[in-house]
Amino acid sequence: MVRTRTVEIVEVGPRDGLQNEPSVFPTAAKVEFIQRAIDAGLRRLEVASFVNPKRVPQMADAEAVLAALDRRPGVHYVGLVLNRRGFDRAAAAGCNEIGMAIVASDTFNQRNQGVSSEQSVADWLDIAKAAHSAGIRPQVTISAAFGCPFEGEVDPARVVELALRAAEGKPHEIAIADTIGVGVPSQVTDLLGRLRAALPDMPLRCHFHNTRNTGLANAYAAVEAGVTTLDASIGGIGGCPFAPAATGNIPTEDLLYMLQRMGVETHVDLDKTVATGRWLQDQLGRNVPGMLVKAGGFPARAA
Repeated sequence: MVRTRTVEIVEVGPRDGLQNEPSVFPTAAKVEFIQRAIDAGLRRLEVASFVNPKRVPQMADAEAVLAALDRRPGVHYVGLVLNRRGFDRAAAAGCNEIGMAIVASDTFNQRNQGVSSEQSVADWLDIAKAAHSAGIRPQVTISAAFGCPFEGEVDPARVVELALRAAEGKPHEIAIADTIGVGVPSQVTDLLGRLRAALPDMPLRCHFHNTRNTGLANAYAAVEAGVTTLDASIGGIGGCPFAPAATGNIPTEDLLYMLQRMGVETHVDLDKTVATGRWLQDQLGRNVPGMLVKAGGFPARAA
């Protein structure tokens, strides 16, 4: 039986969803994407990453996107940062929430961020302190928590160790991410149980990829384990540019359908989210992975 009746969705499509697209998505289209998601009821959105534009060209217009947004009260505009320079850019651009990532494997952290995991922990603690001082909400993700494309299996004890150290920065929450989509529900249950035991008062969020078609099953397992915040990407687009074959976030609309049919409240309009997925498909000029974009909801709404 599901233990919670409300789940918050963090929309990551404008950042994690678009970052792996081969052609640059226009700034105006990114802004429309974000506004459409907000109109559907989403209130936490990853809008950009403040990283080296040479490494992630899709995010070169991060400041321009923030400047063009029609800010809405009660909405958290999340900027992903990987170092202090990125945080300073995100703060200046007007992000009211920042997310930082620490990769559970050192090899992947070097590939993704150019530094060791140890250095990323130190960077996070510095960024968290600066964010709190600036009145910006900080949160942190332990990436590749279920497996690494370079080192293989990740020991859950390693994830717990990093989470304990990250907690010293007093984050709004700690997320665990299946960055390359290798986890299965039993692993989700086990890891969340370990984290709850180690950090009983820390809110937890989960970020799953559907690379091997287990993303929604893992999301269900997380909700069963009491997680109340999940990441998702409209259309199911996304992936990590620095991990081979790391495709596909779980589609926001598919997740909404599952949760709503289960009686879990999300405060997000399914029909508007599906419509945005179809709009996104037109903008990209290709089919997106999400299934609700193709099938629609059930029962079907009258035309």
